[in-house]
Amino acid sequence: MDLDTLLLPFRFPFMQNAFLICIIVSVPTALLSCFLVMKGWALMGDAVSHAILPGIVLAYILGIPLLIGAFVAGMVCALATGYLSGNSRVKQDTVMGVVFSGMFGLGIVLYVAIETNAHLDHILFGNMLGVGAQDLVTAGIIAVLVGGALILKWKDLVLHSFDAAQAQASGLPVNLLHYGLLAALSLTIVATLSAAGLILAIGLLIAPGAIAFLLVRTFGTMLWVSVLVCMVSMLAGTYASFYLDSAPAPTIILILTGVFIAAFARRMVLTRRTSMRQVDLAAEDAEVG
Repeated sequence: MDLDTLLLPFRFPFMQNAFLICIIVSVPTALLSCFLVMKGWALMGDAVSHAILPGIVLAYILGIPLLIGAFVAGMVCALATGYLSGNSRVKQDTVMGVVFSGMFGLGIVLYVAIETNAHLDHILFGNMLGVGAQDLVTAGIIAVLVGGALILKWKDLVLHSFDAAQAQASGLPVNLLHYGLLAALSLTIVATLSAAGLILAIGLLIAPGAIAFLLVRTFGTMLWVSVLVCMVSMLAGTYASFYLDSAPAPTIILILTGVFIAAFARRMVLTRRTSMRQVDLAAEDAEVG
């Protein structure tokens, strides 16, 4: 394969926009994924990503920007989940399952009930090759806001994720941190809407943080490693999809899954070597004794 063939994807405007949206979206999704993984909020990201569908449909009916409806629906889902889990005996993961499936079902019913020129498969799975200038600007603004907030407050958010009681005792505004993280989650899903869609957005919000967690030991390092993994995987998936004639978003998720499996295998090998080394040292100490 010659150089001209390798550089062919970069000559098309729609591919250039796809690469740009990958670079933009990878930053907030990767940073947020670290906090979701450490806090155990993987299902919350799944719930919010599914629950914004009725907000999109209602926004279309009311004639307001779809992104506003998506953000409002995401916050409603998060707040409803928090209220129900805090005022009932049902566990949070069960409440999230009920809330997001109910809102997703409502969105499907509303979508079928109205006539719209919006394609459901683009909403669910994204339309990265159809990204326009407005999508890039919107994603860029959200990326700057969410990424900047997470970087500035990452130490407070880490303490809140590990020990909310200690964070409150330290004088941190735990409620503001809690709902701020939920708002960041909703905004980030809105930013990934055009690129990955509702269903595949959860992969971008979980896999980078999970991979970085397997590779490094400190949270500060975990943040930038997750961004690097997410950005490279998104660019590689988009590039590969051009030659494979596949959809970019699923290809990206497959690459992230492969990287996760490789990171997991590496961790297993290192753990086994450490265990064997400890056994050898114990045996040597026993012989000396």
